[in-house]
Amino acid sequence: MEVVNVFKDFYNNTVQLSFLDHPFSKSPKHVWVICRYKDRWLLTDHKERGIEFPGGKVEPGETAEQAAVREVMEETGATVNKLHYIGQYKVDGRYETVIKNVYYAEIDELIPQSTYYETKGPVFLKNIPANVKRKTDFSFIMKDTVLESCLLRIKKSYV
Repeated sequence: MEVVNVFKDFYNNTVQLSFLDHPFSKSPKHVWVICRYKDRWLLTDHKERGIEFPGGKVEPGETAEQAAVREVMEETGATVNKLHYIGQYKVDGRYETVIKNVYYAEIDELIPQSTYYETKGPVFLKNIPANVKRKTDFSFIMKDTVLESCLLRIKKSYV
């Protein structure tokens, strides 16, 4: 198995990122969705972690793709027009191993929601800040090599 990148995350956990087809699990339990709406990045403001792209757990009976679409709707009010599998990463944490599919979503429309669950709703950015690792209003999820590697792939193929 070719692993594209191995590095430490914000919490010093070992992370393996691959752009191969589901190299760590055919049925991962987590998803992360890098979203684009018109000419802007669509993120959400998590009530505890800060600004990040939407994502979360795959519910029982749900595919990772279905979870990605649901999480984007719940956290931003956005409907996904096209969903592209980008890669998968594995975090060997202190207490558990987490495997996430990363997707790129092209957003069709935004529908205001009465609740955005654990988030404060949609956040739009023309550009992801180059110094995001030093910004305190951004989530730890935005502060490692997964984001920059995936953005490079997305920009080459879709944006």
